[in-house]
Amino acid sequence: MVETQIIARGVTDPSVIKAMREIPRHLFVSEALVESAYGDHPLPIGEGQTISQPYIIAEMTQALELKGNERILEIGTGSGYQAAVLAAIVDRVYTIERNNTLFLNTKKLFDKLKYHNIVTKYSDGTLGWNQQGPFDAIIVTAGGKEIPEPLIKQLSTGGKLIMPVGGNFAQELIIIEKTKTGITSKNLGGCRFVKLIGRHGWEDN
Repeated sequence: MVETQIIARGVTDPSVIKAMREIPRHLFVSEALVESAYGDHPLPIGEGQTISQPYIIAEMTQALELKGNERILEIGTGSGYQAAVLAAIVDRVYTIERNNTLFLNTKKLFDKLKYHNIVTKYSDGTLGWNQQGPFDAIIVTAGGKEIPEPLIKQLSTGGKLIMPVGGNFAQELIIIEKTKTGITSKNLGGCRFVKLIGRHGWEDN
């Protein structure tokens, strides 16, 4: 997976490559999908959600240019795989999930795998986690019409935020950096994620 899907597509960050070699992706999918866990595609994890394609996880993680001492906020815990990759690189990961079933299942998995530097919360991720902020980096693993303002406010100066931004079925992967003078933005290309639901996202119909 790492050689053919990640390194071959231009991911060069040693810490990202190391993390994705070490994290057992098959533990983050159902038993029925274990044989497909390392394929070049997303997989369903229940509750209408997915575990992202390995390359996308590597690309988003590399784009944050992590040094290892960061405190990161993840919006959309989902299967827990992205948080586990981040936890292998940085000091502490704070992750929020709005679906209670996924939240409980993933919390149990983190405890079982002894990811002691991952802190979980059941909440509306579009509101962020103000009590634990500001964050050195924020990663949003669902697509929204725009980047929620609370997340921008909770980003440290010098910090980066990456998120799929666009419509229901297709988005652009946008990374912003908060500077002393404002926000800079870069488009990393097209992508497709599930919808970001919440007060500052899509309505939960």
